[in-house]
Amino acid sequence: MNEIRTAIIKSLCLAMTATVLVTGCTTVTTQSFRVIDSPNVEASFIAPDADFGKYDRLTADDMGIYFPTNSAPSVDDQNRTRQIFRTAFLSELTDYEIVQEKGPTTLKVQATLIDFRNASGADISSVRRDLQTIARPGALLFLMELIDSNTGKVLARAADSASAPPFSTSSDSVTDWSAVEAAADRWADLFRNFLDENLNK
Repeated sequence: MNEIRTAIIKSLCLAMTATVLVTGCTTVTTQSFRVIDSPNVEASFIAPDADFGKYDRLTADDMGIYFPTNSAPSVDDQNRTRQIFRTAFLSELTDYEIVQEKGPTTLKVQATLIDFRNASGADISSVRRDLQTIARPGALLFLMELIDSNTGKVLARAADSASAPPFSTSSDSVTDWSAVEAAADRWADLFRNFLDENLNK
């Protein structure tokens, strides 16, 4: 597990100076990040010009979920997983104003689960372009991004892989929902702390 974690962190370091597909258009730009020390997550990165002082509200998109094409949970299970994570995260954000619309002072929080424990290299193309360099076959990664809701610019990323709940990937297995809920609670707490660190809560 430590080898996988180290590999993920190295991949994230490489990915933080990579091409970023800007949300809502086809322009591809190069964006760099600096590594920051955080006691809460395995790896965290901040854009050098990030200014969190202007944000006073959050909007939260549905969690992105990526599984290998041939060993993914059912659509119902994936939707249930999204709801469990959304509930866990929103319960941690009670001190923040949550809104639906984007705006100049609105920070978008985007969570992503990449479970490629049973993936091959061919599955990487299914992942969002700017995440393909960190979607490693054999590993599970939970990622949170803080994004300017108007420009789509990624201002910060934090990643963790310590909790790895078992998901049903065939008729021979079942999802351990108690483990999924525990992982969601753990990650929600970790990333709430990460959010607080950057927004000076």
